[in-house]
Amino acid sequence: MARGEDIRDFGSGRTGMSNILRTGGGKSAAVVFVLDCSKGILAVLLARYTIGVGAPELVAGLAVLCGHNWPVFLRFRGGRGILPSLGTLAVMAPWVALAGAVLFIIITLSSRYLSLGSIVGVMFIALLSLALTLWWGHHQIYTVYVFVGGAVIIWQHRDNIRRLLNGTERRVGMPGLRN
Repeated sequence: MARGEDIRDFGSGRTGMSNILRTGGGKSAAVVFVLDCSKGILAVLLARYTIGVGAPELVAGLAVLCGHNWPVFLRFRGGRGILPSLGTLAVMAPWVALAGAVLFIIITLSSRYLSLGSIVGVMFIALLSLALTLWWGHHQIYTVYVFVGGAVIIWQHRDNIRRLLNGTERRVGMPGLRN
């Protein structure tokens, strides 16, 4: 888009960081990483300090996720929601977010599939959040957020899941081709 082209015309057709990485390079992807995480962080902090903890944070987090995935001004063609969700979770449950991010990095580096790292990371965060809620009384509302948001993210990755199963998913380092 900085060069006058629409990022949705390349690679996955999404506006997320992985497509930016493939088509625009590392510097552009780093900017998208910061901006996408920041919108999740800011939305939850705004909800927390203006309305309260718990349900307002859940609503803010889901609103950011939906706005990222289905932006009205881009004709409902956005990203998959990983980074805004990471930002929201970094405020709601920082240790859970950190554990999921570490697993994402390990899976992505070892497999070279960003989508696999994302999917496994989301599933791990859901299981970890559930375990923390059941055994240590972790905030239930955050677990609800993780499961609802996680389901949305997995749904957004359904084409990646098909390609992973078919052996046609692009690995990190493979260029994003014009659609």
